[in-house]
Amino acid sequence: MFDKAYRQRLEADLAQWEADGVIAPAAAVSIRNALPPLSPGINIAMVVAIVGGLLIAAAFLAFVAAHWTEIARLVRFAILLAGMVVAGGLGAWFAARQRSVLADLCAGVGAIIFGAGIALVGQMYHLGDDFAGGMLLWSIGALATAMLTGSRGALAVGLASASVWTCMRITDAPDVLHLSFLIAWLFAAALAFAWHSRVAAHLVAVAALPWWIATSLRFELDGAQPSFVLANGAALLFGAGLAIAAAPSPRALRLGSVLSIYGAFSLAVAAFLEVTTVDDLVRFREGSRAGQPLWAIACGIAGVILALASAAITRRAGELLAAAAIALVLLAAPVWPASMAGESWLAYAALLAAMLCLVVSGMLDDVRPRIVAGWLGIAGVIAGITWAVKGSLLRRSAFLAAAGVAAVVFATALNRLLPRTAR
Repeated sequence: MFDKAYRQRLEADLAQWEADGVIAPAAAVSIRNALPPLSPGINIAMVVAIVGGLLIAAAFLAFVAAHWTEIARLVRFAILLAGMVVAGGLGAWFAARQRSVLADLCAGVGAIIFGAGIALVGQMYHLGDDFAGGMLLWSIGALATAMLTGSRGALAVGLASASVWTCMRITDAPDVLHLSFLIAWLFAAALAFAWHSRVAAHLVAVAALPWWIATSLRFELDGAQPSFVLANGAALLFGAGLAIAAAPSPRALRLGSVLSIYGAFSLAVAAFLEVTTVDDLVRFREGSRAGQPLWAIACGIAGVILALASAAITRRAGELLAAAAIALVLLAAPVWPASMAGESWLAYAALLAAMLCLVVSGMLDDVRPRIVAGWLGIAGVIAGITWAVKGSLLRRSAFLAAAGVAAVVFATALNRLLPRTAR
């Protein structure tokens, strides 16, 4: 909460309130004194030092790579081991001098060298048959480093290697749902919650996407349509984020708000894909059934329930509309005709209404990313409806005109129902 942008805005507000006579000068001084000190940011000298350190590391790696075949195996391993020791020692030295950014960088570099060590051992002893297992070992080591040092860089390395691991496992066994990745992801989410770090929350939110995308592309399983599986994943991410943010904890608020933002954008992308992939612009699979596996449907329903629970806790109309947006995107899947022979006007209407609910939800809750996601979703759905391959363009124009009239009527009703300050 007490980041630089917030402090700058608060300082401007205090100066304005003091000038307008809203608060006394003594009260403004008390507020300033009550705020904790800002953490030191990254200055120009630190940026130059980071670039210099990366250049030195790159030069070292290039030199070793140029003479890799000439170096004995034990010497190679010793070089990598020394790299990890040096990175850890420098990290500890920087941490003792309150240089948290440089200490974090050293921990991340050490995690990367650890992965290089795994690759070297696998090369020396011909263990390349299970490359995914090596990525899992790398992820475990990097996540352990993150837990011990609090390094966001090591957390990024651990989540990236875990994402590669799960994608490879899904490719190797497409008929098995790879749930082991969730253990690593939940561990990283617990770290982000404990650290109260927005950067870590973003890393955790991004790491959830590769698993869902790779899983949804296994369309051979149950004949599932990938866009519908993605919609269920977006629903769970969005609803879970809202529910976590509703908990009475600043840590939960930070983690949940970031997860809900990624869930909102994922929902908008899923709405766009539902139009473009199901309506013959892009075909991922053959067949007429818009299938969804039961576990994906359960995840989508859980997302709606969590969003409704969040709305009940916070009593915010915006979160209730967010739950409606999630439900409408999920409703578009079974509404699509099984034959796929004609136009699915109800599905189009559901998706447009969902994105409109998302925009209004963001405006009511004053969450700008949610507003942006809703507008992008509206643009994508309209583009998909307009440029679809099959069907009459005249009928599509009539549908869009009817949808526009309905939106104007809805806007008129909102203008009368909402208080003047909330319009």
